[in-house]
Amino acid sequence: MGVNRGRDGTPMDEISGDDIALIEARIEELSEAIDRCRKLSLAARIAIGAGAAWIVLTLLGLIPFYPSAMVGALAAVLGGIVLLGSNATTWTQHEEALHKSEALRAQLIGQIEMRVVDEAKPRWLH
Repeated sequence: MGVNRGRDGTPMDEISGDDIALIEARIEELSEAIDRCRKLSLAARIAIGAGAAWIVLTLLGLIPFYPSAMVGALAAVLGGIVLLGSNATTWTQHEEALHKSEALRAQLIGQIEMRVVDEAKPRWLH
């Protein structure tokens, strides 16, 4: 008996559905992490916008000057900028890992030798 091999000669015993399932789980985790990054990015942009708007409105005299509110607005702008930068790096790393995982999944699926199902046999539902 010979060893079943995939299209590229890799032994089929080395490729299992569990391997593909683990990669699928990793892809799902990375997709959820990217969604969280999108939400954090939105929150950071809102903080930057709100803080900047408060500062501009205070400088224009439309809002009375309160030192604590000005410090809060500056903190929102600076904190939003830091969060946006840090989140962008994390987002990029997650997307790169997602693309690698998807490529690995496609490669493993491509190595599986597909077989034709005999359609001549009747299929019974019970």
